[in-house]
Amino acid sequence: MSFDAGRLANAAVRTLRAYDPGHDLPALRRRFGAELAELGSNENPLGPSPDALAAARAALAGVHRYPDPRGGILRAALAEHHGVAPERIVLGNGSHELLILLAQCFAGPGQAVMYSEYSFAVFTLAAAGVGAPAIRVPALPRNHAAAPLGHDLEAMAAAWRDDVRLVYLANPNNPTGTWFERKALEVFLARIPEDTLVVVDEAYGEYAEAAGLASARTLLDHHPNLVVTRTFSKAYALAGLRTGYLLAHASVATVLERLRESFNLNHVALAATTAALGDADHLARSIRFNRDERAWLTDELHARGHATLPSQTNFLLLDAESDAAPLERHLFGRGVIVRPMGGYGLPNTLRISVGSRAENQRLLDTLP
Repeated sequence: MSFDAGRLANAAVRTLRAYDPGHDLPALRRRFGAELAELGSNENPLGPSPDALAAARAALAGVHRYPDPRGGILRAALAEHHGVAPERIVLGNGSHELLILLAQCFAGPGQAVMYSEYSFAVFTLAAAGVGAPAIRVPALPRNHAAAPLGHDLEAMAAAWRDDVRLVYLANPNNPTGTWFERKALEVFLARIPEDTLVVVDEAYGEYAEAAGLASARTLLDHHPNLVVTRTFSKAYALAGLRTGYLLAHASVATVLERLRESFNLNHVALAATTAALGDADHLARSIRFNRDERAWLTDELHARGHATLPSQTNFLLLDAESDAAPLERHLFGRGVIVRPMGGYGLPNTLRISVGSRAENQRLLDTLP
């Protein structure tokens, strides 16, 4: 009988499927070259701040040394930026690592995790990876005026039970692009006991500008069980350096630090991220570009008869109203890479990043 390490894995891991990162982009870049339109990973087509690039180049001279395991300079910069104490900040290799770490520290068998239908795939992985019972609450209906397929916070509060230790929310949400207002979050938090952590993932928070949509970080001082996760991969355009962080009560951060990998952020990432945080002008340009280009792309898609959900992110969810796989294959064969959403239970949809004008035009020209 051939050796199979899968039989040796613990019960929780045996049930897992690896996170699907999408297509093999390095291979596709070789195949299509400059003709490739990469619209599947929600990256910022403007690229990072010149200050961040300069800091990254300068940091290369020190890569023979271990990075600061505490990320002290970056944590101090984030503390000043958000007006919180440094001990309330935990750094991660992207927000992905932090979402997993939260489950590793606060969930497990008999300690349930709750999240919404059609929300970030890592929430499911985080629960399954520690053997925690998962409570997936149905999303709002497709015909909901404000947030079609978005989180139903009222239903989630009603579904809470005594064994729930983590609630994952995403605002705005990936992959739907939908969002909920601060008032709705306040009502939700008032209904959740303090021994349940409520995690609000704000990976796309910098792009969120809708009326009533404010960052959950403004509620941290009133709700010690609230955790906010953020990333530099999206609006700051540093996806390749994988820098994330969370804001939480100091006691939550203390627990997470017990298990956080000591050198989870490398020397170059720490330097570049700190510099990017200081370049407010570049961030503002990225936000303006995304706002304008998202509106243009939405109008162009609608003019061609394609429906999209409302979005406060740097992507659109296109509703093909029937199986979207043939459309995705058509685009893929012509070097336009979008993300099919069948794995999220949305087989009729495609997630399309807001790219450069040239990439967006190539998408439009390639649509049948």
